[in-house]
Amino acid sequence: MELSDLRIFQTVAQHGSVSRAARALNYVQSNVTARIQHMERKLGTPLFYRHSRGVTLNPEGRKLLSYAQKILAMMDEMEKAFQDEENPSGPLLIGSVETVSGLPAILSVYCGRYPRVDLSLVTGVTEHLVNDVLAYELDGAFVSGPIEHPEIAQELLTEEELVLIASGDGASHTLDECKSRPLLVFRSGCGYRARLVQWLAAEGITPSRIMEFGTLETILAMAASGLGVSLVPRAAVAHLEEAGRIRCHSIPHEFGRVSTVFIRRRDAILSSSMRKLLETIRQFRDEGGTGTSQPEAAARS
Repeated sequence: MELSDLRIFQTVAQHGSVSRAARALNYVQSNVTARIQHMERKLGTPLFYRHSRGVTLNPEGRKLLSYAQKILAMMDEMEKAFQDEENPSGPLLIGSVETVSGLPAILSVYCGRYPRVDLSLVTGVTEHLVNDVLAYELDGAFVSGPIEHPEIAQELLTEEELVLIASGDGASHTLDECKSRPLLVFRSGCGYRARLVQWLAAEGITPSRIMEFGTLETILAMAASGLGVSLVPRAAVAHLEEAGRIRCHSIPHEFGRVSTVFIRRRDAILSSSMRKLLETIRQFRDEGGTGTSQPEAAARS
């Protein structure tokens, strides 16, 4: 069995179709079919359920996919380890929750310094992003922390205050609003949502209704319109509070502080592109959220 066989198998599993996988790999379909059959003979078991819509992994196929992802990820990391340390290149896939206020500055500085890196960003909730990092599907992610997991290494980015928000047209915010108004939250797995539910439970409050949304912009717009209340970092809504569109209400300290951390697999080889990203994150944090050293700032002024 060759590494190319594992890549073919992984692609077929991802696409759920031999023909679509062949097109994605630019292979002849019969070659893909032959390589899959070779793997099944080598392992002594079928790997897929065949049906009219394509193929679906069976239990043995899911087992092999787990090994294939680890092996291929290690091979990719090996190649990255030999990149030019000072001028990294190649793909770097990271994830982020939507409320990282310093993310645009970090990525702007990083991409400006290392234009050969093909950086891609996906957004999601903390729980899902952590799982994607653990499954080698993301190189790293900005999430709500801290994260307690033996296979995760994390780098602190910021610590922020969480505030309860509602429409600026309403009365001052009290716990009664949490009883009568819907909670506006991201889908399950969001760290802010979990913190809000924990706080309300400690106050003996059961929300009247929970409404899920996919983006921070939508949650903020719904809160400003008076639809409900939400819990977000104060820095993410400072502009709306200043404009009078929302009001912010502090919550108890044990629930009202949140850290943002950058996570990666502890066993992952540090590629030059990842090493430089970590350096950029540390510089941003240590310089108070600017991400620019004094000489760089002076040169641009």
